[in-house]
Amino acid sequence: MGCPRRSALAWTSGRSVGAKAFMAVPAIYCPGQTRAEVRNVQDKMSTLSKTPAAPTVSIGEAERRSGVAKETLRVWERRYGFPAPCRDAAGDRVYSTEDVEKLRLMKGLIDLGERPAKLAPLSLEALSARFPASGRIHDGSLGVWVEDALDRLRRHDVDGLRDLMQSAIYAQGLSRFVQDSVSPLTHAIGEAWYGGRLNIYEEHLFTEQLVRVLRGAIEGLPRPAAARPRVLMTTVPGEPHALGLLMAECLLTLGGARCFSLGTETPPEQIVEAAEAYGADVVALSFSAMIPAATAQ
Repeated sequence: MGCPRRSALAWTSGRSVGAKAFMAVPAIYCPGQTRAEVRNVQDKMSTLSKTPAAPTVSIGEAERRSGVAKETLRVWERRYGFPAPCRDAAGDRVYSTEDVEKLRLMKGLIDLGERPAKLAPLSLEALSARFPASGRIHDGSLGVWVEDALDRLRRHDVDGLRDLMQSAIYAQGLSRFVQDSVSPLTHAIGEAWYGGRLNIYEEHLFTEQLVRVLRGAIEGLPRPAAARPRVLMTTVPGEPHALGLLMAECLLTLGGARCFSLGTETPPEQIVEAAEAYGADVVALSFSAMIPAATAQ
């Protein structure tokens, strides 16, 4: 894991020659060694220097492939010691393909409720073993509905996917849809992405369509201005996930609360100002498993 490294020493005749000596041009000066021995070292180190390094990707590409935001990558690097990127000639972070794969697995497990602090020290094999077996999430008619949604997403039938979710709300009611259907559906989407059956852009598209459907359902609910309690809803910086917050807003609005959503990653001082400006009785903050419990508290 981490950056690829080459041996700093080349060995010959039981003696070591420092790597810095290789940088001397045109020859290596090694007291106590014969010219032939020095030439042998030069040949070996020249071959070593031409060995291609393991492939690496930029932080932007690591974000795209793994689904983990750049800011989160930097936080994990400081907090957990993983990832441990190398630096390129310009001093920018670069990540090995193995690191990117581990990040991808961690993202999938975090979406299933695991915490990054427990996942960071694990190997690729250990991370893979923590995923539930496919097909174990749901059964019965709900399973058929979930598979239908996945099929429409794979076929890029955006309108059909949105219509399917909208029809479920009509059939179940918003409360049951949020509590009984959204969780297994998002779980199945996460498994499909982990298994390579969905791309990151497809996962993002699904989330966007679900948000649109839920937001539309909220807009159709009565929201009297005098309703109480008045609930201010947001996340703190470093927490980009808003779906849980939106689900809570659905249930709170159904229960008669007046909700004001600021979206995600609002600076703490702005949350305080907003609470005063909107006369909030309650401030609701959403935290995913990406935020350590100590930080949330």
